[in-house]
Amino acid sequence: MSLGDEEPTGRTVTGDLRALAHPIRLRILSLLTGAEMTAAEIARELGITHANASYHLRLLLNARSIEVAGEEKIRGGQAKRYRYDVAKAFTPRGDQAHPRPDDVQIVYAALAAELQRRARSIVTGPAAVGTLTDAELWLDLDEWKAIRDRIAQASEHMHRIARRPHTPGTVPVSATIALFRLQDDSISATSASPTPAEEQE
Repeated sequence: MSLGDEEPTGRTVTGDLRALAHPIRLRILSLLTGAEMTAAEIARELGITHANASYHLRLLLNARSIEVAGEEKIRGGQAKRYRYDVAKAFTPRGDQAHPRPDDVQIVYAALAAELQRRARSIVTGPAAVGTLTDAELWLDLDEWKAIRDRIAQASEHMHRIARRPHTPGTVPVSATIALFRLQDDSISATSASPTPAEEQE
């Protein structure tokens, strides 16, 4: 999932951002990153009812965060398969608006709840060491942009190589990345906004 940037670098939010602001929908997006799945498969994987899975899928579909990948016959009926199109999510889209601060904040609240759930399943020990960064830093603007772009590339790479849950040889991992510029509280909010020159970079 990509929320986009505060500057028009081409990585803009896809669909209705508020539709993402729910832990179950975030988990569904994760599942659909690595595989096309039906509502029944998602329900089994998440331990929720079929009706609940269908409800959340419908919201994500209406927000254009996922798409129908096809249909298959199941016990005499038709079941839709859904997917999260990674290529579409990470493709530059100059025609879309950047996320509003209020929308981003509610998504971050959902991310925080989801991170707490995942942390209860953390694997510890030398073979499972991950990385943890939490910092509020002052960086050179060009250095910040370069770091942000490298991390965005790593995020896209992880999304592209994701596999179906429980695929032999794979392990479940957690990745929560939230990089954004902050306002300088010592000056006015308008002064902290990107300059026209910054926006064109």
